[in-house]
Amino acid sequence: MKTIALVIASFIAFSGAVHAADATAPVKEIMDATRSNWADNSGDWSDIFDASRLTRLYSKDFVAKYQAAAQFPAVDDDGISPFDYDVIVNGQDACPLEDLTMAAAPAVNGTAEVTVRFKKSACSEAPDAKDYTTVRFEVIEEGGTSVIDDVVTENIETQGRDSLKATMALIAKGQ
Repeated sequence: MKTIALVIASFIAFSGAVHAADATAPVKEIMDATRSNWADNSGDWSDIFDASRLTRLYSKDFVAKYQAAAQFPAVDDDGISPFDYDVIVNGQDACPLEDLTMAAAPAVNGTAEVTVRFKKSACSEAPDAKDYTTVRFEVIEEGGTSVIDDVVTENIETQGRDSLKATMALIAKGQ
């Protein structure tokens, strides 16, 4: 009986480790695109919400909220994005991203938090240019695949956190 309990406990621990490793996959793709977008030699802008990424990397709930918000496009070149800023760097301007790190926490209640830190203004002369930006991706499993369910950024003004899903819900309400 002890052997069965040990095997089950080992399986649960192993499954959690696999899930944590898989949780970084969609985040890595989004961060690679974001890093490329802000690189000095960046060519075309890579939309982290284009149709192929939206259906592959994000949860069904996130996609529904994005599509509802997209009915109210922000002023931009293509007229389809509900945002007039980069939701990852949390601004309209950034330098090439530096010192990027990514760490996944074990899943809690089916959600793994992947924390990404980077310097977004290192090329600037501003007093806070060397400060780190922290973005938290909430990753869940749908259909056996890890997908991003929310993107949470730090709000410097309120010293709180801003959920992208909550922001999209407000945009969809016309706010």
